[in-house]
Amino acid sequence: MKKTIKNIVVFASGSGSNAIKIYEYFQKNQSVNIEALYCNKKSAPVIQKFQNIGIKTIVFEKNKLQDGGVLKTLLNLNPSLIILAGFLLKMPEEIISNFKNRIINIHPALLPSYGGKGMYGINIHRSVVENSELFSGLTIHYVNKDYDKGAIIFQEKVELSKNETAETLSKKILKLEHLHYPRMIEKLLKDE
Repeated sequence: MKKTIKNIVVFASGSGSNAIKIYEYFQKNQSVNIEALYCNKKSAPVIQKFQNIGIKTIVFEKNKLQDGGVLKTLLNLNPSLIILAGFLLKMPEEIISNFKNRIINIHPALLPSYGGKGMYGINIHRSVVENSELFSGLTIHYVNKDYDKGAIIFQEKVELSKNETAETLSKKILKLEHLHYPRMIEKLLKDE
């Protein structure tokens, strides 16, 4: 029996460390194919990384996300999953409705805390440390029309040390992201 290949696309805006970990995780998996990388920043390091490994990169202006240009290319690719990996723009409702429960995001905090507009990267970790939280972690969730409000798929928590800084917390959580995001993607593709 021939194996069905599941195509995924990755959206990223920055360095792409999660995107690369996802690529590495699925590199030897013959049933999962990263079809394309979508990026909204021409200077983002993730573009060169994906071009170097031979994956199609689609660089787009923000207006193409809003005016249906990106949606049109996504409909042509028809991915099993759309993965946001450090992608900072809000997904338009038209894309969300066409790919219902097929768009996921990773957030470096335990949602619903520390989510929403402006809560990304070091901003989150700084807030967590300043508020003397005992725990933080990561959340993998479905994307809906509101920032960080989609149904939670998976969470993993990490304890803050007494002398925790935003930078040390960021490194701790990034390690967890690199470990869990590819595994959860694989699980979701198997359950599809």
